[in-house]
Amino acid sequence: MPRIDTDVKLDFKDVLLRPKRSTLRSRADVCMERTITFRNSKFSWTGVPIIASNMDTVGTFEMAVTLAKHKMFTTIHKHYPLDAWRQFAAQHPDVLYYVAASSGTGAADLEKLSAILEAVPGVQFICLDVANGYSEQFVEGVRKVRAAHPQHTIMAGNVVTGEMVEELLLSGADLIKVGIGPGSVCTTRKKTGVGYPQVSAVLECGDAAKGLGGHIISDGGCTCPGDVAKAFGAGADFVMLGGMLAGHDQSGGDVIEKNGKKYKLFYGMSSATAMEKHAGGVAEYRASEGKTVEIPYRGDVTATVLDVLGGVRSACTYIGAGKLKEMPKRTTFIRVTQQLNEVFTGSESKN
Repeated sequence: MPRIDTDVKLDFKDVLLRPKRSTLRSRADVCMERTITFRNSKFSWTGVPIIASNMDTVGTFEMAVTLAKHKMFTTIHKHYPLDAWRQFAAQHPDVLYYVAASSGTGAADLEKLSAILEAVPGVQFICLDVANGYSEQFVEGVRKVRAAHPQHTIMAGNVVTGEMVEELLLSGADLIKVGIGPGSVCTTRKKTGVGYPQVSAVLECGDAAKGLGGHIISDGGCTCPGDVAKAFGAGADFVMLGGMLAGHDQSGGDVIEKNGKKYKLFYGMSSATAMEKHAGGVAEYRASEGKTVEIPYRGDVTATVLDVLGGVRSACTYIGAGKLKEMPKRTTFIRVTQQLNEVFTGSESKN
């Protein structure tokens, strides 16, 4: 029989961070870098844990070059050919520390992934990305990749519940992507009725990951720097951005001019636009679960990056967190919908 979970679940729009006494003198005093050692690969990475999504309009080589200057990360979309990877590695070897090679779990995808990792040994991270991280096929795919690449760090998802975070970590993943339906060009919630409010998903999945020494990525739903701060406060180790990084020079797609204004296309990777581009169309047995929008052209992404980093630094000063890692310990969320006086505290800090 169907059942209803009556526990309150909250999204970014439902909460605010409560300010607390702080000894910080300036936003410049906040350390945005983290050093994270991953559960299965044992690799230690140091940088600013904000990630460009592996969408072909966001996760480009050009984006990676710019974000790496700020020690930020990019999951490169899976549609670049092997020769493009070789050329990128030859021109920007230092950037490889801040990128992941993305892949599905089909045979052709995994064959291409292995070829990239062999040709570009500087790539340490793998991003295994599917719409439904709950399938047994996906779990088995994670196990295969772990067996084939035991030294690499594996991102896997997407899921929104603690038991699947645990399943994927135990199957060999290091970083679990959390989020189903919150993205600005994702229509999964409308097309399928499936989803989970993002703040609650991060809180619950982060708690499950911590118990096994794993880590999570909050993927989707951030529309402003404050949402990024809330994701970190809820316990995300990394925050992945799509729409916030779209529409820039470094984003994929051509500039379109309409009525004297410039735009760039931004679309979900399960949209009809993406499937027409990469798979020849939408298969008869499925519906598209993404939409296509025109984003106002926004120029160089550096200004947006500095705005995001500045917003998160400022949030840290408001709650008294001298380091990004301290945000969950210093976070108390105020619920701003329904009952104005309801408060709860974020998860404990993870490694």
